[in-house]
Amino acid sequence: MFEGFTDERVDVGEVELRVRYVGQGPPVLLVHGHPRTGSTWHRVAPRLVDLGFTVVCPDMRGYGQSGKARIRPDHYQQSKRAVAGDMLRLMNALGHPRFAAVGHDRGCYVALRLALDHADAVSRLVVMDGVPISEALARCDARFARDWYHWFFFA
Repeated sequence: MFEGFTDERVDVGEVELRVRYVGQGPPVLLVHGHPRTGSTWHRVAPRLVDLGFTVVCPDMRGYGQSGKARIRPDHYQQSKRAVAGDMLRLMNALGHPRFAAVGHDRGCYVALRLALDHADAVSRLVVMDGVPISEALARCDARFARDWYHWFFFA
Protein backbone atom coordinates (compact mmCIF):
# COMPACT_ATOMS: atom_id res chain seq x y z
CA MET A 1 0.00 0.00 0.00
CA PHE A 2 1.05 3.58 -0.71
CA GLU A 3 4.02 2.54 -2.84
CA GLY A 4 6.13 5.60 -3.64
CA PHE A 5 4.48 7.76 -0.96
CA THR A 6 6.52 9.55 1.68
CA ASP A 7 5.54 8.23 5.13
CA GLU A 8 6.51 10.53 7.98
CA ARG A 9 5.46 12.23 11.21
CA VAL A 10 4.75 15.97 11.16
CA ASP A 11 4.55 18.10 14.30
CA VAL A 12 1.43 20.28 14.06
CA GLY A 13 1.68 21.79 17.54
CA GLU A 14 -0.41 19.89 20.03
CA VAL A 15 0.22 16.52 18.36
CA GLU A 16 2.42 14.80 15.82
CA LEU A 17 0.54 13.34 12.85
CA ARG A 18 1.49 10.38 10.75
CA VAL A 19 1.02 11.30 7.10
CA ARG A 20 1.59 9.70 3.71
CA TYR A 21 1.85 11.93 0.66
CA VAL A 22 3.11 12.15 -2.92
CA GLY A 23 2.46 14.04 -6.13
CA GLN A 24 3.21 17.15 -8.13
CA GLY A 25 -0.19 18.65 -8.93
CA PRO A 26 -2.97 20.42 -7.04
CA PRO A 27 -3.07 19.20 -3.42
CA VAL A 28 -5.91 17.06 -2.08
CA LEU A 29 -6.26 16.26 1.63
CA LEU A 30 -8.04 12.95 2.32
CA VAL A 31 -9.52 12.73 5.84
CA HIS A 32 -10.56 9.27 7.07
CA GLY A 33 -13.53 8.27 9.21
CA HIS A 34 -13.97 6.36 12.45
CA PRO A 35 -12.53 3.90 13.39
CA ARG A 36 -10.24 3.99 10.40
CA THR A 37 -6.90 5.61 9.54
CA GLY A 38 -5.36 7.22 6.47
CA SER A 39 -5.02 3.67 5.11
CA THR A 40 -8.70 3.96 4.19
CA TRP A 41 -7.57 5.74 1.04
CA HIS A 42 -5.05 3.09 -0.15
CA ARG A 43 -6.98 2.40 -3.38
CA VAL A 44 -8.15 5.95 -4.07
CA ALA A 45 -4.91 7.81 -3.38
CA PRO A 46 -2.78 6.25 -6.17
CA ARG A 47 -5.56 6.89 -8.68
CA LEU A 48 -5.66 10.57 -7.73
CA VAL A 49 -1.88 10.75 -8.09
CA ASP A 50 -2.18 9.18 -11.55
CA LEU A 51 -4.70 11.91 -12.42
CA GLY A 52 -2.10 14.55 -11.54
CA PHE A 53 -2.89 15.47 -7.94
CA THR A 54 -0.69 15.74 -4.88
CA VAL A 55 -2.36 13.46 -2.33
CA VAL A 56 -2.05 13.82 1.46
CA CYS A 57 -3.39 11.02 3.70
CA PRO A 58 -2.94 11.69 7.44
CA ASP A 59 -4.05 9.71 10.46
CA MET A 60 -6.11 12.17 12.51
CA ARG A 61 -5.03 12.84 16.09
CA GLY A 62 -5.78 9.87 18.30
CA TYR A 63 -6.01 7.47 15.35
CA GLY A 64 -3.49 5.02 13.95
CA GLN A 65 0.08 6.17 14.40
CA SER A 66 -0.70 9.81 15.12
CA GLY A 67 -0.29 11.27 18.59
CA LYS A 68 -2.96 11.91 21.16
CA ALA A 69 -3.61 15.31 22.65
CA ARG A 70 -3.80 15.94 26.38
CA ILE A 71 -7.38 15.35 27.56
CA ARG A 72 -9.12 18.57 28.55
CA PRO A 73 -12.08 18.81 30.93
CA ASP A 74 -14.32 20.01 28.07
CA HIS A 75 -12.88 17.40 25.62
CA TYR A 76 -12.10 20.16 23.11
CA GLN A 77 -8.97 18.24 22.10
CA GLN A 78 -11.14 15.90 19.99
CA SER A 79 -13.49 18.54 18.62
CA LYS A 80 -13.82 18.77 14.87
CA ARG A 81 -12.45 22.32 15.10
CA ALA A 82 -9.28 21.16 16.90
CA VAL A 83 -8.74 18.33 14.40
CA ALA A 84 -9.45 20.67 11.47
CA GLY A 85 -6.75 22.97 12.86
CA ASP A 86 -4.33 20.03 12.77
CA MET A 87 -5.19 19.44 9.12
CA LEU A 88 -4.60 23.11 8.25
CA ARG A 89 -1.24 23.17 10.03
CA LEU A 90 -0.26 19.88 8.36
CA MET A 91 -1.05 21.16 4.89
CA ASN A 92 0.82 24.40 5.58
CA ALA A 93 3.83 22.43 6.87
CA LEU A 94 3.81 20.42 3.64
CA GLY A 95 3.77 23.65 1.60
CA HIS A 96 0.09 23.65 0.59
CA PRO A 97 -1.58 26.88 1.74
CA ARG A 98 -4.62 26.15 -0.49
CA PHE A 99 -5.99 22.67 -1.16
CA ALA A 100 -9.07 20.53 -1.75
CA ALA A 101 -10.41 18.69 1.30
CA VAL A 102 -12.18 15.32 1.10
CA GLY A 103 -13.73 13.74 4.17
CA HIS A 104 -15.43 10.41 4.81
CA ASP A 105 -17.65 9.59 7.80
CA ARG A 106 -16.22 11.44 10.84
CA GLY A 107 -13.58 12.90 8.54
CA CYS A 108 -16.30 14.69 6.59
CA TYR A 109 -17.16 16.71 9.70
CA VAL A 110 -13.49 17.63 10.08
CA ALA A 111 -13.27 18.62 6.41
CA LEU A 112 -16.47 20.67 6.70
CA ARG A 113 -15.22 22.45 9.84
CA LEU A 114 -11.93 23.12 8.04
CA ALA A 115 -13.79 24.69 5.09
CA LEU A 116 -16.03 26.76 7.38
CA ASP A 117 -13.19 28.03 9.57
CA HIS A 118 -10.59 28.43 6.81
CA ALA A 119 -12.47 29.12 3.57
CA ASP A 120 -9.39 30.88 2.20
CA ALA A 121 -7.41 27.62 2.45
CA VAL A 122 -9.99 25.14 1.12
CA SER A 123 -10.45 25.37 -2.65
CA ARG A 124 -12.95 22.49 -2.92
CA LEU A 125 -14.84 20.34 -0.43
CA VAL A 126 -16.10 16.78 -0.79
CA VAL A 127 -18.25 15.33 2.01
CA MET A 128 -18.96 11.57 1.87
CA ASP A 129 -21.24 9.56 4.13
CA GLY A 130 -21.96 12.52 6.36
CA VAL A 131 -25.24 12.48 8.22
CA PRO A 132 -25.85 15.59 10.33
CA ILE A 133 -25.50 14.48 13.94
CA SER A 134 -28.51 16.58 15.00
CA GLU A 135 -30.64 14.76 12.42
CA ALA A 136 -29.44 11.33 13.52
CA LEU A 137 -30.08 12.10 17.19
CA ALA A 138 -33.50 13.62 16.45
CA ARG A 139 -34.52 10.26 14.94
CA CYS A 140 -32.90 8.22 17.70
CA ASP A 141 -35.10 5.49 19.11
CA ALA A 142 -34.50 2.10 20.77
CA ARG A 143 -33.79 0.40 17.43
CA PHE A 144 -31.23 3.07 16.49
CA ALA A 145 -29.60 2.80 19.93
CA ARG A 146 -29.33 -0.98 19.54
CA ASP A 147 -27.93 -0.83 15.99
CA TRP A 148 -25.57 2.06 16.70
CA TYR A 149 -24.64 1.12 20.28
CA HIS A 150 -21.01 2.09 19.66
CA TRP A 151 -22.02 5.77 19.45
CA PHE A 152 -23.24 5.57 23.02
CA PHE A 153 -20.36 3.35 24.13
CA PHE A 154 -17.82 5.95 22.94
CA ALA A 155 -19.75 8.77 24.62
